[in-house]
Amino acid sequence: MYCVLHGHENIYDIQAITQIFFPNEKFIQVNTIDNPGLTAVSSLSSHDCSGALYFDGCSMKQFDLPLSSQCKSEGLVARTPLIDGAEGSQEVRRRLMMSLFLACQAYTKQDPPWGALTGIRPSKMARMLMEKGYSRDFIIDAMEQNYLTHRDKTALAIDVAAAEKDIIEKQPKDTFSLYVGIPFCPSRCLYCSFASYPFKKSASEAELYLDALGKELQAIRNITYGQAVSTVYVGGGTPTALSGEQLERLLTLIRRLFGDVDELTVEAGRPDTINLENLRILKDCSVNRISINPQSLFDETLQRIGRGHMVDDFYDSFALARKAGFDNINTDVILGLPGETPDHITHTMDGLLKLKPENVTVHMLSIKRASLLRESLDRYSQPDISALEKMLDISRRTCREAGMKPYYMYRQKNMLGNFENVGYCMPGRESIYNIFMMEETQTVWAAGAGAISKLVFGDRIERVFNVKSLNDYINRIDEMIGRKEVWTDAYTDPTRN
Repeated sequence: MYCVLHGHENIYDIQAITQIFFPNEKFIQVNTIDNPGLTAVSSLSSHDCSGALYFDGCSMKQFDLPLSSQCKSEGLVARTPLIDGAEGSQEVRRRLMMSLFLACQAYTKQDPPWGALTGIRPSKMARMLMEKGYSRDFIIDAMEQNYLTHRDKTALAIDVAAAEKDIIEKQPKDTFSLYVGIPFCPSRCLYCSFASYPFKKSASEAELYLDALGKELQAIRNITYGQAVSTVYVGGGTPTALSGEQLERLLTLIRRLFGDVDELTVEAGRPDTINLENLRILKDCSVNRISINPQSLFDETLQRIGRGHMVDDFYDSFALARKAGFDNINTDVILGLPGETPDHITHTMDGLLKLKPENVTVHMLSIKRASLLRESLDRYSQPDISALEKMLDISRRTCREAGMKPYYMYRQKNMLGNFENVGYCMPGRESIYNIFMMEETQTVWAAGAGAISKLVFGDRIERVFNVKSLNDYINRIDEMIGRKEVWTDAYTDPTRN
């Protein structure tokens, strides 16, 4: 899909809008409209914003646009007048996005549930409005008017924000969270885009990786000396793909450097990496929250997506974890996997909730650019919007009937149906790390290949990136540490907020 900008350079916002309606299209910025296929045009003048679609360089036919009183239509063009707005302001950005959104909506006849809201953290917006004293009804009305967000989605964002409120308000000052990335897995899943390497092929590099990771963790401790850690999240990849000795080495180092924390999570996501030895090591190293993720409770689906385990392996692993004394277990499920229908989701959700996990995270399938699924889309059919909505309804209903509430939520690019991921939990079993990460209320230092640290300075957030390649990370570890050490003075300055 081609895009032309007139009078502004907000390419990121315009691309985000087009991806709502055309998620798998390659996006190319050009200067003219005479291109094959669709071209989106976004324009800013001194008096209005406009969004238009052209096909093979020709203006589209007249459509009936569902415009608010602030907009009018001219062919497949949506115009939004400017009122006391300066270029670059949030209001101008919103109106530019809304203009193109309305044109795309008319062309595709789609009604995206989150409207023109493109950010990944809707609950953050709801929380900020709640903190300003606005009522639930006011927020729902405002989101519908300004972004065409469906009322049930705004209500979900408000429910999540309310669940997070007490935890965020009780967050101790001058503390941070820590993310530790382990880029090894037994195999690569069809939908995965994370930095992940098959452990059997990369086993010889695992020790070198842990050496580099240890140096980076020590550097983070030096930078944050004297400050407490509230949560640690060891993710990946699959950390339990490491050998028992390697896993114990890593967790012992984390505990020695950062002490005991309120919440220490390890993703034991693949049931084929879970055994009594690993579970014992996790318990001995004070891990108090783990994830065991089936994604689906159908063997055919698991084989199709390359999980490398069967449904019975998940049940056995869950039972082992309970036997080992774990009383805070998260399970993940993915909606929209190839070949699955709402009936599959009913079976999977019922099977999960019979186990009484403390957390269930419901993901909508996202077709990531770096995934094997993106490379082979033509081999798989995708469920339509109606089926996806049914799947979400099933997951929401069964979690609530089990006594769970939504406590965190986020969205991703290229999600099927432009929906959302939601974490549900039993009362008092919220993942503190997930809340801090999604709401961006606390600094999160991150170590490992592909890790991204987020440093919170009041309303400003600075990101520090690590390289994704395993070998690059090992060979350039001093550079990764140097990127963090640049922030030593700023981060430890007590006046930084």
